[in-house]
Amino acid sequence: MTARDHPPGDPGAAVPPLLVACALGIERFALRGGGGERGGAPGPVRVVRTGMGPAHAARGVSRALARDGWSGAAVIASGFCAGLAPGMHPGDLVVAGETRDPHGATPCDGTDLLVKALARALPGRTVHTGPLTGSDHVVRGPERAALAAGGAIAVDMESAATLRTARAAGSRPVAAVRVVVDAPEHELVRIGTVRGGISAFRVLRAVLPAFFEWHRSLLLPRR
Repeated sequence: MTARDHPPGDPGAAVPPLLVACALGIERFALRGGGGERGGAPGPVRVVRTGMGPAHAARGVSRALARDGWSGAAVIASGFCAGLAPGMHPGDLVVAGETRDPHGATPCDGTDLLVKALARALPGRTVHTGPLTGSDHVVRGPERAALAAGGAIAVDMESAATLRTARAAGSRPVAAVRVVVDAPEHELVRIGTVRGGISAFRVLRAVLPAFFEWHRSLLLPRR
């Protein structure tokens, strides 16, 4: 992605947009409620709900990037995830170093920048970094342990397909930031799920300033 050639406010500025993709209506509600399409962003921002699963994610992102003016957008996959590492708790944040699925791995951009920005936006919240793996179904029990043994720190059904599709549509920065709602010691089937879900929802509402900071950093001239 090229750097911005004009200062902010210049009517001739061509600021690359930011596309935030999530699967669920509740995720989109949280992200938009946190300022997803209001002020604070250095350029146009759109929060799009793709639907659940890798196939829906791929189609939704393809459609969003095909819209006029959005072909060069930076893309962040966001929403909830299942943590795989021992000691994770609902409300923890996951910043992917790469996403994985059966099609391969997609490296993420600006991981360190996102970690620092999230620490500022959500002081005191634990931020985990590492591989985020994709699945086409809810992962439980032995399968969760097997994914963790392969090095992944979290799993969801859309991030890998989202970033793979975005990169296939053109060179652009991509990232994945997820909030843990389900963890090895806090599975969704157990009591306390509601409390964990509320915690994760509140965290997701607060992530957008960090996304805007990441986006803004991508617009600085490259030296």
